[in-house]
Amino acid sequence: MAAACRAAGRARSEVELMAVSKTFPAETIVEAASLGLKLFGENRVQEWAAKVSGLGPNRQGTTCHLIGHLQSNKAARAVELFDGIDSLDSLRLAERVNEAAAKLGKRLPVLIEVKLSQEETKAGIDPESSEAAELLEGLPGFHFLETRGLMTIAPWGAPGDVTRACFRNLRTWRDRWAQAHPRLNLDALSMGMSGDFALAIAEGATRIRVGTALFGKRTKPAQDATAVELE
Repeated sequence: MAAACRAAGRARSEVELMAVSKTFPAETIVEAASLGLKLFGENRVQEWAAKVSGLGPNRQGTTCHLIGHLQSNKAARAVELFDGIDSLDSLRLAERVNEAAAKLGKRLPVLIEVKLSQEETKAGIDPESSEAAELLEGLPGFHFLETRGLMTIAPWGAPGDVTRACFRNLRTWRDRWAQAHPRLNLDALSMGMSGDFALAIAEGATRIRVGTALFGKRTKPAQDATAVELE
């Protein structure tokens, strides 16, 4: 990360590291936290619910964000468990998350997940769709959501120039939307994973999501064809 920041002419402090701990046990999170990692990413509500009980007092000082697709019917549980939702992708979901956060009196940081590739397995909102426009218009009215920025996942296995173009595209949409919606804070750009975070940093990432490079390879769950793509 430090080398990538130097190459991009950026300060290392400008880029946050999220440790993607999905599929790894609570003990791994405890060990990682003891080494200084404080921000974690998980992509399943039920998996994180099972891990939290195993963390106990060891969770002190750490935060965990949901980075996987969130179904509306699981919004309440997600709001209860997570410190942020980084995969907001519809107005309906925003409404559900806001309602759940209001009931808990919790102001929740959120990122809008933007789909910038044609892969069917990718989640996220089409930036050119009417739904994206509705979401951006509606977010300022959700008083229990704290919009922080955007998140995307680059095409899986794509050449470097295609990957970098995807990251540049996210930054372009962020700049466009920030100008059109000055009431929203869209400073954060969550993009880049173990194999492409240097390209993401070069294109302005403020948060990278790293799992494999930190914890080692994981087995892709058979029931989730997209799981491997989140870090």
